[in-house]
Amino acid sequence: MTRFRLTVEYDGRPFMGWQRQAHGPSVQQAIEEAVQAITHEEVTLHAAGRTDAGVHALAMTAHVDVERPITPFRLADGINAKLRPLPVAILSAEIAAEDFHARFSCIGRRYLYRISNRRAPLALDAGRAWRVPVPLDAEAMDEAAQLLVGRHDFTTFRSAHCQAESPVKTLDRLAVRRIGDMIEIAAAARSFLHHQVRSMVGCLELVGRGKWTKADLKAALDARDRAALGFNAPPDGLFFVAALYPAP
Repeated sequence: MTRFRLTVEYDGRPFMGWQRQAHGPSVQQAIEEAVQAITHEEVTLHAAGRTDAGVHALAMTAHVDVERPITPFRLADGINAKLRPLPVAILSAEIAAEDFHARFSCIGRRYLYRISNRRAPLALDAGRAWRVPVPLDAEAMDEAAQLLVGRHDFTTFRSAHCQAESPVKTLDRLAVRRIGDMIEIAAAARSFLHHQVRSMVGCLELVGRGKWTKADLKAALDARDRAALGFNAPPDGLFFVAALYPAP
């Protein structure tokens, strides 16, 4: 039995999310079926994160155990061939230690949210950015974002369907910057609550358009109540960027 570590890129729009679902296609199911078609083995794919429907990934880490002798190169190429024409690609495959686990070995996760701040429709970024047509103050958004950095009870920014044992998380970074008409929001933490990034972005957008102040954001955080949430941003602009692991 060989454990393979995979790095996966995908466009989340055709899927119900990463995790296998009974009511629609998922990224996990697509890759598992591709591996099974190559190896003729029943396999289970484990990932560093479980992205929602419509959320994308630049480099999701996953692992799968395979009994059949096969090189990482042939496995990656074979999976990519079987995945066509789905918008999923195995960027790399490598043999991992037996105790490596894509989810439980992970010590950090990074996300990026993209807001296209323009009036014109999105010809190229449709589905890959949230278009906000009114002007946003990115500097005000970044200043307010720092209130959320650190260890907090993020109940307000947590989905009602979140399965995490505790709403307390430590947010290592939440930074907002403007590049032309694109506003990028980078988030980093050991782990996130369900919808936490999208919920934080939705509230920061309210700050950017002047509907909320820093005090309003702080009040929402302190309320520890989902009803205090200003807005949950759509999945379109959210990308899983990277999973971090201890140095070998």
